[in-house]
Amino acid sequence: MLSEVLAIQVESAAQSAGLVVVSSEAGDKYSGGGTAKYLLALAVDAASENKKTQLLELSERFEFGRPDLKDGVRLFMEETAKRLHNPRPDCYLTLHGLPLSFGQFGWPFHESTSGADTSLVHGEVRLEDGGESVLHAKIAASMTVTFRDVVAAPEQPFAEGFVYNAVRKTMDQGQLELVKSGNRQPVPLTTRFYSPRHKTFSFNDTSEDQRKGFMAGKAYWLSGVLGGNDPVWLLDPRDAQYLNTTVEELRTAAEALAEEGLLQLADTGYGVATAKLMERREAYAAQLTWMLQFIRPSFNEEMRHGMTNM
Repeated sequence: MLSEVLAIQVESAAQSAGLVVVSSEAGDKYSGGGTAKYLLALAVDAASENKKTQLLELSERFEFGRPDLKDGVRLFMEETAKRLHNPRPDCYLTLHGLPLSFGQFGWPFHESTSGADTSLVHGEVRLEDGGESVLHAKIAASMTVTFRDVVAAPEQPFAEGFVYNAVRKTMDQGQLELVKSGNRQPVPLTTRFYSPRHKTFSFNDTSEDQRKGFMAGKAYWLSGVLGGNDPVWLLDPRDAQYLNTTVEELRTAAEALAEEGLLQLADTGYGVATAKLMERREAYAAQLTWMLQFIRPSFNEEMRHGMTNM
């Protein structure tokens, strides 16, 4: 049974961000207990049959009104509203050029059932290159006790961003493989992704040229290939965190790309891939092919072909 108090709180927070709750239902935690699932959409699209949605899943006893949590929920709602303007709100680009969709995450974190002193969240990422979405990776992101101390709450609004960024970082490092079928692959969430000195998450130190390359790739894939040339949000704080930069530096990169004729800036913070950028399809296809080869483990090639005595 859904908590009426929690439902009212979610609806109020959604309304403040320009969102509506289009449906709700009870769910189950992986390790026992209940959750509340709310499907969010932009208020202006609520009546549309083709509306884009975001699933919010919270513990049924989540303390929504706690003073130390309210700002985190507010930011999550506000950023969700901006991502829902994207043609594919579920899609993100890795620094090395893999367009991925994120889905089937079961929030919140649950305690490990193997006896390890860690908390886990399961989900899935899929390669989105404009064709049939076949290659994917089932994810088991594990949070250590030390890392858990820096997280306001093990709930979706506070953890989704750094979990997605950790998945992207782990993929960049060639430690996740996209396959047609397979078991869950680990994504360790440790303090190597957090700077105690600055009290911020840390993933990739990037140069100005790298940020421009990332922004161009994001526009190419998420607007040009996957989005029907609709605008994408270029100033996503989640990307800024992933690139160890600021939203203002993302804006600078976008403006530089616009001056080069590769981006057409749309509404505040959004942009569209230009025909000039789309002419680079061969380069982006080559980068994608190289990255897929890079993340394919080489240590077990003999096992793939039956050449093992194990």
